[in-house]
Amino acid sequence: MSVIVVGAGPTGLTLAGDLAAAGVPVKILERRAEESNLTRAFAVHARTLEMLDMRGLADGLIAQGIQVPQVRVHLKGAELAFDIRHPDSRFPYVLILRQARTEAALEERARDLGVEIVRGAEVTGLTQDADGVTLALSAGGSERADYVAGCDGAHSAVRRLLGVGFAGKSYDTRILLADVLLKRPLPLAVNPFIGDDGAALLPPYGDGWFRATIWDRTGQHLPIDQPVDIEEVRDSLRRIAGDDLGLAEMSWSTRFLSERRQARAYRVGRVFLAGDAAHVHSPLGAMGMSTGIQDAANLSWKLAAACQGWAPPWLLDSYQSERHPVGRTVLRLTDLLRRLADAPAPVRLLRPYLAPALINNPKISEKARLTLSGLGIHYPVPDGVPASPLTGRRLPDLPIGSGRLYERLRGRYLLIDATTAHETARPWHDRVDVLPTGGPAVYDEATTLLIRPDGYLAWTATHPGPQQTRQALRQWCGQAR
Repeated sequence: MSVIVVGAGPTGLTLAGDLAAAGVPVKILERRAEESNLTRAFAVHARTLEMLDMRGLADGLIAQGIQVPQVRVHLKGAELAFDIRHPDSRFPYVLILRQARTEAALEERARDLGVEIVRGAEVTGLTQDADGVTLALSAGGSERADYVAGCDGAHSAVRRLLGVGFAGKSYDTRILLADVLLKRPLPLAVNPFIGDDGAALLPPYGDGWFRATIWDRTGQHLPIDQPVDIEEVRDSLRRIAGDDLGLAEMSWSTRFLSERRQARAYRVGRVFLAGDAAHVHSPLGAMGMSTGIQDAANLSWKLAAACQGWAPPWLLDSYQSERHPVGRTVLRLTDLLRRLADAPAPVRLLRPYLAPALINNPKISEKARLTLSGLGIHYPVPDGVPASPLTGRRLPDLPIGSGRLYERLRGRYLLIDATTAHETARPWHDRVDVLPTGGPAVYDEATTLLIRPDGYLAWTATHPGPQQTRQALRQWCGQAR
C-alpha cells in the first residue's frame, strides 16, 4: 500500500520521511517548480524539538539556531520577562531558526529514505473509492495511491477538492515580515514591542539579525501587494518601539493578511489534512510550523499501521479526535495574543497594568508556557480502549541504560517493562520494540509502559498479568500475526 503527500513544506516532509522510514512507498507532489525562498516560520518549540529528536534531527538543527530562554515584553518603556525555561524537557527554550533550514534537514532525511519529490506537480482533481485515491494533475495524467495527505498550505487544493469547509475569518490587519539587521543590542529573548500604534515581534537570528513581525495600525490602508521598503519598517519601529533600534539593513520582506481558520474535518475517507491545510492563524506565538510538524508526527505512524495491515479499526479516526482540538487551542491562543496587540483604546490604557498581572500569575504563565511549547498536550482515551491514569500523556525523555528514551523511539511502539510482561509481547515483534529493565518501577509507580511511536503513553500498569497485557497490545497494536 502507498501514500501520496501533497506539499513539500515542513509538514509534508516530516510525514513522508516517517512513512518511508516505516517501509511505506510514498511520493510527494509539490505545486512549486522550484524551492520557495519564503521563510515565514522562525521558531521551533520544545515539543517539536522533541519530535525531531526522535528522528535524529534535533541536535543538528540546534547547532544552526539560537536558543532563546524567555520572552521580554517591551511595553510603555517597561520590560516584562516571561520565562520559557522548560524544566520538563531536554530543550528548555524556543529555538529561533529560519524555516528554510528546518525544511532542508527534513528534505535531506526524506530523500535519504527514498522519498520521491515531484516538483511542478499541481493537483487539479481528486476522486476516491473504496480502494484508493486518484489525483489529476494540471500537466495531464494522474497519480493513484491508497491514501493521500494534503499538506499543501493555507490555500490547499486538496481541501478545496474535498469540499471541506475552512471555518473562520480573515483579519483586517496587514502584517509586515522582514529580516533586519539592528545595531542596538536587545536581550537574548523573543522581544515583543507593544505601543499605541501596534506591535513588533523581534526574535534574534544571531549576529545582530532579527525577524521582524510588525502590525502597524497606521499602515493598514496600504495595498497588500505593495513592496515593503526599509523606510517603512524604520518608521513603524520608531512609532511602536520608541526608536528604530538601529535598523541598518533589510534582507527580505513581505506583506500579508493574517487569517484565523480551521478545517471542519481533518479526515475525509482516505484523505487527510495537516499543517496549514488544516489550520491557519496569527503569527503571534510562532506556532504554525511546530503545530504542522506535530500533526505529521501524529498521523504518520497511524497511516503506516493502516498500510501495513494491522491498524485497529479506530486508529485512523483518532487523528481527527486528537489533532483537531489541538488546532482549535492554537487558534484561540494566537487570537488572544492578536487581540491584546490590536486592542481598542480603552484596553490599551489598561495594558501596562494588566500585562504584569497576567505574566506574574503562576497559574496563567504556566498554562501559557505549556501551551506555547506543546509540552502540555495530552490526548483523550479512545472509546473501548483500556485506559490508565497516564494514557495520552507525553512521556519525558527518560534515561534508559546508557542512553535516552527518545533515541529508542524510531516509529514503532516501545514496551518498557520491569516485570515479565514483555514476554507476552513476542507475537507483536513486527511493530513493538521491547525493552526489559530492572527496578521496582519504570515511571510514576508503573512497572510497564506501552509508548506510542509519537512519544505519548498508550497504556501503563503495575505488575500486569498476561491477559491484561495481551488486551492492551491487541487494542493498541492490532491483532498479532
